[in-house]
Amino acid sequence: MVWTGTWVAERLGVELIGDEELPALLGLALRRNPKRAHLLVSSVLGKHVPQHPSVVYGSGLGLGLRVRELLGAEEAGRAVVLGYAETATALGHAVADGLGTAPYLHSTRRPVPGVATAGGFEESHSHATSHLLLPEDPELLAGEGPLVLVDDEFSTGNTVLNTIRGLHERYPRERYVVVALVDMRGPADRDRLTAFAAEIGARVDLITLAAGTVGLPEGVLEKGQELVARHEPAPGTVPVPRTRGGFTAVAAPVRVDLDWPAGVPDGGRHGFTPDHRARLEAALPAMTGALTEALAVGTEGAPGAASRDLPGGARPRVLVLGFEELMYAPLRLAGALEDAGLDVRYSTTTRSPVLAVDDPGYAIRTRLVFPAHDDPADGPGERYAYNVAGGGYDAVVAVVDSTADTPALHAPEGLLAQLAAHIPHVVLAVVPSYAPGAAGAVAAAAGPRAPEATEEAEATEAFGTIEAPERSSMLPEPLRGPAFSSYAPEEVGWLLQDLSDVELEAPTEEREEAIQRGGAHYAESLPVEYQPSDRYQELYRSALESSAARIAHAVGVVTETVLAERSGRPVLVSLARAGTPVGVLMRRWAHRRHGLDLPHYAVSIVRGRGIDANALRWLAAHHDPADVVFVDGWTGKGAITRELAAALRESEEFAGFDPEIAVLADPGSCVRTYGTREDFLIPSACLNSTVSGLISRTVLRSDLVGPDDFHGAKFYRDLAGADVSVAFLDAVEARFDEVADTVDTDVKELLATDRTPTWEGWAAVERISEEQGIHDVNLVKPGVGETTRVLLRRVPWKILARRGAGADLAHVRLLAEQRGVPVEEVDDLPYTCVGLIHPRYTRGATGADGKAVASR
Repeated sequence: MVWTGTWVAERLGVELIGDEELPALLGLALRRNPKRAHLLVSSVLGKHVPQHPSVVYGSGLGLGLRVRELLGAEEAGRAVVLGYAETATALGHAVADGLGTAPYLHSTRRPVPGVATAGGFEESHSHATSHLLLPEDPELLAGEGPLVLVDDEFSTGNTVLNTIRGLHERYPRERYVVVALVDMRGPADRDRLTAFAAEIGARVDLITLAAGTVGLPEGVLEKGQELVARHEPAPGTVPVPRTRGGFTAVAAPVRVDLDWPAGVPDGGRHGFTPDHRARLEAALPAMTGALTEALAVGTEGAPGAASRDLPGGARPRVLVLGFEELMYAPLRLAGALEDAGLDVRYSTTTRSPVLAVDDPGYAIRTRLVFPAHDDPADGPGERYAYNVAGGGYDAVVAVVDSTADTPALHAPEGLLAQLAAHIPHVVLAVVPSYAPGAAGAVAAAAGPRAPEATEEAEATEAFGTIEAPERSSMLPEPLRGPAFSSYAPEEVGWLLQDLSDVELEAPTEEREEAIQRGGAHYAESLPVEYQPSDRYQELYRSALESSAARIAHAVGVVTETVLAERSGRPVLVSLARAGTPVGVLMRRWAHRRHGLDLPHYAVSIVRGRGIDANALRWLAAHHDPADVVFVDGWTGKGAITRELAAALRESEEFAGFDPEIAVLADPGSCVRTYGTREDFLIPSACLNSTVSGLISRTVLRSDLVGPDDFHGAKFYRDLAGADVSVAFLDAVEARFDEVADTVDTDVKELLATDRTPTWEGWAAVERISEEQGIHDVNLVKPGVGETTRVLLRRVPWKILARRGAGADLAHVRLLAEQRGVPVEEVDDLPYTCVGLIHPRYTRGATGADGKAVASR
């Protein structure tokens, strides 16, 4: 039998050196990738080369049994398995199945709105590098038991080292096990892993089926690219299929209802437990029956592939084709069909662009090309199915998740059409895309998104009627007052969903303990709204009266700066909720001074989870992203500034938005566009919803916010009697005229100065964190506004106040007195004050009177 690496080896001088088993496990192909010319093509992985499902699943299961033997039963019971997208997702599942008791998670290249990212890493040689970790259970990776990392090949070790390094910093553990089908590292890479294990003080074991190296001659990358260019078929051409039994007619696909078990994830993107596996296996017989029935009966009652008389009495040959990261579910379905007596092969579609050459000595004989059909976050592009055309299949079962069951899948140039052109009987099976959260498992299970009206006739003509409800992707219009918030409807449109009827509030101490223990995110619940005492309200009114002109001046400066530097009509987008009053004031200034009616919206951004992607999509659909100006109240250490910049930088979809934030006050020197860099009291920071349109902080929780939803918030209608939101705006606007002249002068000077952020605030926070023994910058809240938030919403430890600070700190001192929090006066503080959240907080850390323990 000809080795499927011969064609590449002869033309490029590439050598496969190692165990005798290697040629049976690996072939070679060439890929369109500027980072690596060759591709090791596994014959037992089920990705590029169709293989018996029993061989694919058995390879991973056997590796898992070896891991269990290595670790022993006790340690295996504490292990967690992590696989790599897209190629090793099913392999990792099978390894976890071999361990028996291990939960499983695989990385993903599909961001899921509303799901927190537990980590990410880069795969340097890949054509698509960014991996995300999106576990539904935030504790999944936090244990101390062994972490088992599974990939199809261990080539240099870079991906695994990057993963371990990133996770070890957050969740250190004593033992790691790396599992791969083949170990292809050279001596230097082997030494690097040994040194790395010693560096982190952990044991790292390696288990593979075979080992060897790839000998690459000098200039192989350039020669490989030239070879690809020479043999790449012209656009739009496909290899001629080798048919079997004379069946070449294109038939309409048959949709089969799998009746997928409710609550069982479609894979390990958000975690997959042994209980999930047991429930899946219990449901396999019924799903297998549905598939065999669909394979036996074609459209309109015509005989299906499984019932045709094939030459020589041969059994029908069936391919089960998975979809990119969706590998495990179709593999288990394929295995069940094989157990039922069918002649089955299994493979999946892929993002990886590989040259196809119809030669026995080459691993990729044919290639089907079709458009992406799952609305990928990185935009549209080509996808591929290899060694499918010409494989002699009588039937194919295409298995996709419901997110990928789109009009593009059913379009004349889509995957189903490509399959139907080469295989006489096509069956479509849709697995519900798992959405984390209560009852979220079936959120996307209803079926395909129906084709748009302009595409429906073509899709129906090609494939028959698609019987499925339409799943609309239309986002709702912004919420407006008085139905949502006490602001006038023209003042702001809230790109949020109304969660007013949901019980979200929790006692401050309970929230703090859950947050610091890592069991909850601050955006998953709300603090109980603080109701100020008469004395505190008097302080607020006094602060407003004394600082209204100062605030008006800052509003004027930041607004005029924006108007001077943005051509056209800016679209103000406040970061809810502290930015919302500032956005309304900026809008009022532009209208009063220039007669401009600026659009203004409020959106949610959550530290650690990013900005609301659906809100950005709505904005992009209704305005030019280049016109959008993000607005916030003030900067502390600049965490939100960094969060916004990272969110926009990581997504090409939102590349048109400018990450710069315009703020009223920038004491942290984190932005270029500001009204002042002084750290003074902004009265709107003194209160909560009663100065912010009666709107709560924003909420992001997976059981409340789905993939097509805006983030949520509550409207506290019952607090209307205490609401001063509009009164605050009116008091500041009343001072616009008196500060107008100084604003004009100051803006001219400001525009001529160097406003490059120095980030001195961040440096100060890092210093304070170490000096105070906190060692966590997230527990250090600099500036008057952030300190006020600490006293109102968190469990404060102590307050650092700049020596000599006067009226700006009156409300801070009062709140600290009421909560029993010490205020320490210090010198050389770059902020007026800094609030410190109680480190290592538990409810036992408070005194018998419920007040915070004094600092020691």
